[in-house]
Amino acid sequence: MEHLIGQKVLADVINKYGVTIIPAKTVLNEDSVKLLYNHRIDESTLALEPLPAQREASSHNRKLLKQTVTRSKELFESISDSGRIPLTNIRQEILPAVRDLSGNPDLFELFEIVKAKDDYTFEHNIGVGIIATLIGSWMNLSEEELSTLSLAATLHDIGKVKVPSAILNKPGKLTDEEFEIVKKHTVYGYELLKDAAGINPRVALVALQHHEREDGRGYPYGLEKSRIDLFSAIVAIADIFHAMSSKRPYREATPFHEIVAQMRQGKFGDLNPQIVSLFLDNLMKKLLGRQVVLTDGRAAEVVYLNPHNMEAPLVKAGEQFIDLSKIRNVQIREIALV
Repeated sequence: MEHLIGQKVLADVINKYGVTIIPAKTVLNEDSVKLLYNHRIDESTLALEPLPAQREASSHNRKLLKQTVTRSKELFESISDSGRIPLTNIRQEILPAVRDLSGNPDLFELFEIVKAKDDYTFEHNIGVGIIATLIGSWMNLSEEELSTLSLAATLHDIGKVKVPSAILNKPGKLTDEEFEIVKKHTVYGYELLKDAAGINPRVALVALQHHEREDGRGYPYGLEKSRIDLFSAIVAIADIFHAMSSKRPYREATPFHEIVAQMRQGKFGDLNPQIVSLFLDNLMKKLLGRQVVLTDGRAAEVVYLNPHNMEAPLVKAGEQFIDLSKIRNVQIREIALV
């Protein structure tokens, strides 16, 4: 842990007994690093002030994402005009950025960077590609599988090039008739991809199946669990998380605690429970030691994760400890970025 010497902790470091061993704003020295070691503090849970190199990396990631979204928009619009998939361009110009961005060690900075803000349709394509790639890496997929998943996730909504832009960009809620038109993007995407040279058939399946649900209540065909490809199940989770995290013209971004609870409870339909658990558990583990904003507006630090209810941890707001599993009217609204 000697490499931590000279870095500043932004939040109190608390041991497993709830005792603060290093106060917030402390610059770590040899003695404090020994304390961390002796109390078996996992350094990945520390809230550290970003180093200049980390701030530079964050700026680079934001620029890279913006450039990638812009280029993907150009490529997708060319599909609309020609009906052909510019596969070489996508593999050479888009996928390397997707893979690079998915490796950001600060999970919550990554999620903030990929939230759609201006051009939802194309920001969503890249955001889902990045999040699905992250999930695939947590599942220890092979390099070949991960490459296929990244491509499939980035192209999952390709069928929307055949949906009228007036419907896709409508600022208000869609009518039932408009929603039926949007739902056809799954079949349109499959038709575009199924015979494209050099594309794994699973990429077309993801375009077709990413709105299917394991209870058979998804679309377009109401497939049940046994008929849904694993990659489609991964992309479904990435698709929902990114969509709910992003602000849209007709609604605000959903608070963090609601996204987690609704995904865990299956409000969006039955998702693959093993992948949901892997995704949400990894998210919650990264919360330990993080600064958060509660639904009542208070700033707090996550100090303990309840293994039986990870979505409702113990937090410290000022000098007050709050067990969110016992105070149901207060939850985590958002994660504060350092």
